[in-house]
Amino acid sequence: MKDFAAIDFETANHELTSACAVGLVVVRDGEITKRFYSLIQPEPNYYEWFNTKVNGLRRQDTDGAPLFPQVWQQATSLLELNDTDAALLGMSRLPLVAHNKMFDERVLKACLRCYQIDHPNYQFFCTLQKSRKIWKGGRHTLDVIADYCGYDLKAHHHALADAEACAAIAIQIL
Repeated sequence: MKDFAAIDFETANHELTSACAVGLVVVRDGEITKRFYSLIQPEPNYYEWFNTKVNGLRRQDTDGAPLFPQVWQQATSLLELNDTDAALLGMSRLPLVAHNKMFDERVLKACLRCYQIDHPNYQFFCTLQKSRKIWKGGRHTLDVIADYCGYDLKAHHHALADAEACAAIAIQIL
């Protein structure tokens, strides 16, 4: 797979609608071509200590941030393909890739549903599932698999850094 977008969400609390940051990395012909990062004002707008411990984000970081619909509008503009590429690839938008797609896909669907935005059935691939097929046993966390693939993940749980690591993994194993 040479054309896709790696995505990563961070959340503020246990609610799937509480996306507080998103990172998106567009890969075309096996090379990273675009990067997108935004903080998001979560819904509901409160932070649990565990989430803050993991991603370092607090309410004061996102109080002035845009709501999900504004952020998603910017992000989706990066996923749409022009007519030539759409005909060549047989799709109208890039497929999404995440490390543990079950989490990121559920966050995306919950946020779209919360804000009554149509879900266009994104094609979603998972580097976590693929890594488990390739490397039996051991840990398969994003930082470990990124290291296996020769990518130095310096800012784990920063949405853009995690999306970049996922893209690096996907380029090698998908």
